[in-house]
Amino acid sequence: KAQFMAPEDMRSVANKCREAGNEQIILCERGTAFGYHELSVDFRSIPVMRGLGYPVMFDATHSVQKPGGQGDSSGGDRAYVLPLIRAAVAVGIDALFMEVHPDPDVAKCDGPNMVPLRNMGEVLRQTAEIDKIVKEKIGFASLDWTGE
Repeated sequence: KAQFMAPEDMRSVANKCREAGNEQIILCERGTAFGYHELSVDFRSIPVMRGLGYPVMFDATHSVQKPGGQGDSSGGDRAYVLPLIRAAVAVGIDALFMEVHPDPDVAKCDGPNMVPLRNMGEVLRQTAEIDKIVKEKIGFASLDWTGE
């Protein structure tokens, strides 16, 4: 999902992909522009996009990016990556994307929002634990839970 689009607008995007012959479609939440140099994740978009009939992926590292936040390049705040992953997994995602680097501070691009490789074990452990609870005990969040 482009960071300026509403999640329900992804129906048209998915339809165009299908019309072009692609049946392997995954919709992606990666934050929404929220003022200058800021993205915000609206977790309501995950069940909205799932309701369109496609799997949903969460892009954890681009969600914490600060576009143009360093003047001539994008900034970011990797400290928020794990909390956002935990929230996305709790809502119910099908896939997870994140950029990882042995030393993010020397990465050629997107370093401020990358996950240090040394932290991946803990990130994956927590992700798998929450995912197991969601899938085995409570299921993905949906918008029809009220029965209305």
